[in-house]
Amino acid sequence: MFACMYFAGLRPAEAAGLRRQDCELPATGWGLITLKKTRPQTNKRYTDSGETFDDRGLKHREDDIVRPVPIPPELVVILREHLDAFGMAEDGRLFVTSGGQAFSGSAYSQVWKRARALALTPDQVESPLAARPYDLRHAAVSLWLNAGAHAPEGAERAGHGGDVMLCLR
Repeated sequence: MFACMYFAGLRPAEAAGLRRQDCELPATGWGLITLKKTRPQTNKRYTDSGETFDDRGLKHREDDIVRPVPIPPELVVILREHLDAFGMAEDGRLFVTSGGQAFSGSAYSQVWKRARALALTPDQVESPLAARPYDLRHAAVSLWLNAGAHAPEGAERAGHGGDVMLCLR
């Protein structure tokens, strides 16, 4: 899930809603994620289903609008290995608990906190560097711009306007 946020610039709720049928994962080379749904977490009383998670359309888009996101070979390999190791939920979602259920935002935030402690120096852990999982999305956008991507193309990939795109850099 974190790799999808970093390499594809997905929002956490977009990664949580990612399904196998949304992914083109060739044996080699670049792939494609076609985002169709998001699974934001909220209080049960605010969802249409009465559940903690609700399938919704993409942020700031009509329900039937999709967002294609090209993904680099590194992410294709990561997703293929993830599917081989863990499979997917009955509805095709890639990222679920061992029981096939959706996981909470607090659960992946705790995992992120532990991963930072393992990967970073103590001084870096105390800094704001990659403090939240959402920072991976910001890093993706910055990487695209620094690599020479045109801001409008990067904004389209990330699913927001060019004005927002240039503020993230």
